[in-house]
Amino acid sequence: MPSDAEAAPLTAAPLAPADARCFGDGNPLYEEYHDTEWGRPVHGERDLFERIALESFQSGLAWITVLRKRPAFRAAFADFDAAAVARYDESDVARLLADAGIIRNRAKVEATIANARAVLDLAEQGRSLDEVFWSHAPDRAAHVRPATWADVPAVTPESRALARELKSLGFRFIGPTTAYAAMQACGLVDDHLATCPVVLAS
Repeated sequence: MPSDAEAAPLTAAPLAPADARCFGDGNPLYEEYHDTEWGRPVHGERDLFERIALESFQSGLAWITVLRKRPAFRAAFADFDAAAVARYDESDVARLLADAGIIRNRAKVEATIANARAVLDLAEQGRSLDEVFWSHAPDRAAHVRPATWADVPAVTPESRALARELKSLGFRFIGPTTAYAAMQACGLVDDHLATCPVVLAS
């Protein structure tokens, strides 16, 4: 399995009834995430670093698992302050691997620390994670909102390009599928289905 082995994205969910949310119905935490976060623009180093980290931890698991552990992740990773996480050493890795509140996977923990350092390296170059991330937002002027999950891709040319650039900048554990999931989560693309209540209410 590749080092950036990825789970099927949210778009792999079964076809929802016409009057249902795209995903999350029946779980208040999932519903809240769907209604107020997914597909809405996210900017800023801390928030984007958090989303990339959580998408990486989700790889191979259900997204609801990450949502349930999100408060613990924030506590464990200094509220995703990249400067603080970049200073983590092997003792912090050991601490995190002993923390039952988060997903205890060494490769993902070490990737998150490496990604924090990559965020700081970008700043030293006069660039930002926000700039890099949003430079890969596709032009969707002619985009037709998906009718079913079958119309939503798992990978796009933009997500491949984003994953490639992030890798070149020292980011780890974010391949094209995870990159596209992050693009969906951070509003670079809006893949709410045409029949989704969020869309109908807008």
